[in-house]
Amino acid sequence: MDTQKWIDAGYNLVVEYTPKIIAAILIWIIGNWLIGILSKIIVKAMNKADYEISLKLFLSNLIKWSLKIMLTIVVLGTLGIETTTFAAVIAAGGLAIGLALQGSLANFAGGVLILLLKPFKVGDWISAQGVDGSVKEISIFNTKIITFGNQEAIIPNGKLSNDNIINYTSQGIRRENLTFGIGYDDNIKEAKDILLNLINEQETVIKEEDKLPMIAVGELGDSSVNIILRYWAKNEDFWAIRWYTLEEGKARLEAAGISIPFPQRDVHHYNLEKFETGKKD
Repeated sequence: MDTQKWIDAGYNLVVEYTPKIIAAILIWIIGNWLIGILSKIIVKAMNKADYEISLKLFLSNLIKWSLKIMLTIVVLGTLGIETTTFAAVIAAGGLAIGLALQGSLANFAGGVLILLLKPFKVGDWISAQGVDGSVKEISIFNTKIITFGNQEAIIPNGKLSNDNIINYTSQGIRRENLTFGIGYDDNIKEAKDILLNLINEQETVIKEEDKLPMIAVGELGDSSVNIILRYWAKNEDFWAIRWYTLEEGKARLEAAGISIPFPQRDVHHYNLEKFETGKKD
């Protein structure tokens, strides 16, 4: 009698769960197939958008595993297993991890924003968080910058994405303002002609109609008349032009007899004894 009960119970279980197991297996196979197709479509879309490699790998894996977790929950529900508790445990675990890793998650979010919005790329010269340098590497959590002195600065992406960034190379060209101070007794027109001829002689200086070099008196300083020389140059030519113009500009101004004064003050000396004697008289 007991044996028959076990046989009947087993038969009932087979009848009840066989369709569910078959359905769960089919859902798992079809679901994984669809996830594979969707992953390929997403990777192709990111390739067209020219995302960074690290971001592509991270996003593709994140989407893939998120879909697999959802598929697992669906399969468990098909088998008749209560999935509400399972989903609640995942949510609670995610919340606990999020609270424990607030700083890391902020850096992660900042890295995703930087890689998506692309305010700069590897090789750009930027100024951010008090650091000036060339971007060496952009990862999910931080960005590495090589400074002018060849030091490596590592900046958390959370701070980098929430503060001002100056990208000096994104436009391909830069404008420079050089200031030359001459004496008040010197010939302003002659000094301007010397400096403007100097900059126009250089072939690498941009001379397009809307980017022609210009020169003007910028300020009447305490000790000098300050002349501003403005010009445009490509990023790769910028520093060479600047250094040459500063050195050659000084040499040519001095050769023409134009002084480059340093800060000075007029000091009036009074003979106190003579002054007091005159006062008595």
